[in-house]
Amino acid sequence: MSESARLRAGLVGLGAMGRNHARVLSGLEGVDFVGVVDPLGDVNGAAQGAPVVGTVAELLEIGVDYAVVACPTALHEEVGLALAEAGAGALVEKPLAHTVKAAQRLVEAFETRGLVAGVGHIERFNPALQSLRTRLAAGELGDVYQVVTRRQGPFPHRIADVGVVKDLATHDIDLTSWVTGSDYTSVSARTVSKSGREHEDMVAVVGQLADGTMVNHLVNWLSPLKERTTVVTGERGCFVADTLTADLTFFANGVITTEWEALRAFRGVAEGDMVRYALAKREPLLVEHELFRDAMLGKDADIVTLRQGLRTVEVSSAVIDSAQTGETVQLGPVAVRG
Repeated sequence: MSESARLRAGLVGLGAMGRNHARVLSGLEGVDFVGVVDPLGDVNGAAQGAPVVGTVAELLEIGVDYAVVACPTALHEEVGLALAEAGAGALVEKPLAHTVKAAQRLVEAFETRGLVAGVGHIERFNPALQSLRTRLAAGELGDVYQVVTRRQGPFPHRIADVGVVKDLATHDIDLTSWVTGSDYTSVSARTVSKSGREHEDMVAVVGQLADGTMVNHLVNWLSPLKERTTVVTGERGCFVADTLTADLTFFANGVITTEWEALRAFRGVAEGDMVRYALAKREPLLVEHELFRDAMLGKDADIVTLRQGLRTVEVSSAVIDSAQTGETVQLGPVAVRG
C-alpha cells in the first residue's frame, strides 16, 4: 500500500472506549472511518456519521483495511480471528485477550498472514511516561532500584467480564516493562473482592524484573480517589509520573549534607532539587492511532505488538495464579517468533 493511499478503518464496539476511538478515527488524517459494529446500535450518537451494523461480517462486506477492536475482552479472540481471516489489520484494545491461549491464537493468526496488528496499551503514549522512558534510557537516574505504580478509582460498571488485574493492572504491567526495558521474572500477589462480583477488584503485587529491579503495583476499583501514578526510584533520586495530568517530576538526591543528626539518620539520603518538566502534551489516543496508521502504511512506527500484548496477558495471568495459590510465580523467558 502506498503512503499516499487512504486507509479504510472500522470499529468494533461503541462502549466507553469505543466512543473515544470513533471520535479520533473520524478526524484521523489519511483515514476514512467507514463503519462500526455494535449489536445495540448507536445508542449514544457516537458513530460520527459512520454506518452502524450488527456483525463483523457486515463490516467486512463494507470493506476495511483495518479495524479497532473495542468490544468486551472475552470477544477479542473471536473478532480478531475474523479480521485476520479476512486479511484485515487490527488494533485490539488491551488486554489482548481474556486468556493466554486466546492471546496466543491471535498472535499466530496475524503473524502467519503477515498482517499488521497491535494492542491499545495507551499509557505508552502518555507524554509523562514517554519522557520518563527516554530519561531512564539515557541513564539520568543511574541504576534503577524500584518501580511503584498506584492505579485506583471508583468501580467502572462497564466492565463485567474481567477483574481489576486484567482490566487495570495490565496498564501497569505493560508500562513497567516498557519504561525500564526489562521483563518480569516473578510475581507474588494478593487480591480481594468486595463489590459482590466474581472477579477481583483489588490487587497488590510484588514483582521482580530481569535486571533485578523491584516492582510494586497497587490497583483497585474500590476508592473514590482516582490516582494514576508511577514512581521510579534509582541511584540519583526518583521520577514521579502522573498520567492523569501527564506531568513528570524529578526529585534529586541532595548534594548538601544535612546537619540535623536525627533527620539525616532517618532519611538515608538528603533532599535535593525538584524539577517538573515542561512537556508537549498531545492526546495519547490520537498518538496511538497515528502510529498504527503509519504501521499500516508500511512505515517504521513504534506500536505495541501482539507479542508484547501476549506477554502482558501472561504476566497478568501469573498475578491471578499467585493470588489464588498464595505462592510466588516464576515467569519463563519472553517467546520470540521462530
